[in-house]
Amino acid sequence: MRRKPLRPLAHVISAREQGENPDLIEARERAKRNQVAQVKTRVRAENRLLILGLAFIVGFGAVGGKMAYLASSTPAEPKEYVAGSQIINQRADIIDRNGNVLATNMSTQALYAQPPLMVNPKKAADDLYLIFPDLDHKRLVRDFTSGKRKFIWVKKRLSPEQRQRVHDLGEPGLLFGNREMRLYPNGKLAAHILGGTRFGEEGVRAAEVIGVGGVEKYFDDMLRDPSLDGSPLQLSIDLTAQSATRQVLEDGMRYMNAKGASAILMDVHTGEILSMVSLPDFDPNDRPRDAIKGDPSDSPLFNRAAQGLYELGSTFKIFAAATSLEKGLGNPDTMIDTTSPMKWGKFKIKDFRNYGPELSMQDVIMKSSNVGTARMAVAAGSSAQKRMLKDLGFFEAVPVELGEASRTKPLLPKNWSEISTITISYGHGISATPLHLATAYAMLANGGYQVKPTLQRLDTTDAKGQRIISQQTSKQLMSMLRRVVGEEKGTATMGEVEGYEVAGKTGTADKPKPSGGYYDEKVIATFASVFPASNPKYTLIVSLDEPEIEAVGERRRTAGWTAVPVAAEIIARVAPILNLRPIAQKSQITYTSSNNQ
Repeated sequence: MRRKPLRPLAHVISAREQGENPDLIEARERAKRNQVAQVKTRVRAENRLLILGLAFIVGFGAVGGKMAYLASSTPAEPKEYVAGSQIINQRADIIDRNGNVLATNMSTQALYAQPPLMVNPKKAADDLYLIFPDLDHKRLVRDFTSGKRKFIWVKKRLSPEQRQRVHDLGEPGLLFGNREMRLYPNGKLAAHILGGTRFGEEGVRAAEVIGVGGVEKYFDDMLRDPSLDGSPLQLSIDLTAQSATRQVLEDGMRYMNAKGASAILMDVHTGEILSMVSLPDFDPNDRPRDAIKGDPSDSPLFNRAAQGLYELGSTFKIFAAATSLEKGLGNPDTMIDTTSPMKWGKFKIKDFRNYGPELSMQDVIMKSSNVGTARMAVAAGSSAQKRMLKDLGFFEAVPVELGEASRTKPLLPKNWSEISTITISYGHGISATPLHLATAYAMLANGGYQVKPTLQRLDTTDAKGQRIISQQTSKQLMSMLRRVVGEEKGTATMGEVEGYEVAGKTGTADKPKPSGGYYDEKVIATFASVFPASNPKYTLIVSLDEPEIEAVGERRRTAGWTAVPVAAEIIARVAPILNLRPIAQKSQITYTSSNNQ
């Protein structure tokens, strides 16, 4: 910008021509310039004062607003956070169908050390070892005295007594951090269902609790979701029925000298699992480490009910009968050729004993004839057999809320030949879990509808899916299974429970060797039952791994002598718990047959 001169030449010449003093021109110009500068200075000052005033108004307004908010809000204790910590350690409870607590949270504390703050590090290490003998004493001394470590975790969880003993040491370098740990008040009772938890991300004053198995892992995101405001996860499990089932199964496993055992109790109409037990089990409060060597089934973490793949033997024979009835190949009274042995190429199929040249379809099931079942399967054909087993869920993992189950698919033959059709009809050549078997029997018993097994409590009392067999076929199958238990020549007469019309099928399958072939004296004994037979409500599957008992002067391994009496005792215990009223019977016959299989 060009600056105007104080003595413009044109003005000076004009002033001299008019006889005026040229110095007055400079004075007037200087005065104008000073006046403009004063105006600018005043405007600048006024703007600064305005901005300062607005800043004071905003500041005092914010303070006043905060004071008003605090005055109107409910008083609360301030919360303390670790800098940068975003750990969410609140986890929702898990309850059973009746509201009983299965898993909850408990406040505890962790112990950590800061060696630079210690008065006597060596003595602190010695004292801690006396309180916690499981600690590595030499390592503790080295960590405390090396001068290299500034922070050391000593114990992630402390009992109140342990905390007090550490506190009494008076060592300023031993400090406590708040923790929230998962508590399972019923111990082992529902171990494989709940699974367990561990600490994930950790801070000094908080630790993340994450699920590592069972429903704790399957529903981990939901259980940790703060938007649910701590609403509990309600399972379908009945805690009292679970307790009774576990107690009877444990006693039965011990009495039958079995290596392991499992039991599943399921509502046939909804698929709700009211009890699931696998033995041996563990305490989720002190969950053991996952096995990295050896047979996974030897670990107590292994869920035999949902993970164990077994050949389930003669419990599959009812599926062959269902296929024949659905295809219209006969009725329960249709006679089946049972001439033994049955030759198929180079193979021979034999029965446990000679049942004569023929039996009715219902007698084939009642007496558990391999030959009769094989004849039915051949007549129906491989395609019909595969379609029936697929509809019953034997081609896929069970869609239940357990990660362990969702990863366990049945073992099917690669080449489904005619001999495969024969052996699969009586439960050999195909391996599935007891949970698969429970689901299949529920479908046969509920009128022929598909059900989806679940560990969550449902609001409905009937969750019908697609129909897979007719109502008539379902009733005929229940009548056949009832005869297996209720008739003197049935293979499960020890399963009779007065007032509850137990129906079921035994299955005794030789255990396969890891190297191929089968053991001569090791079996999986299974009893698949439904009760009451006239109005089915529940299915119970009991399976024993390598049972053996001395009875009537002989060593007995078959399901009729092992799994059946255990299942009968479970039904007698849980039926009243489930408010199942006994059915009045005109007469009660006690059978003492020794031909159980």
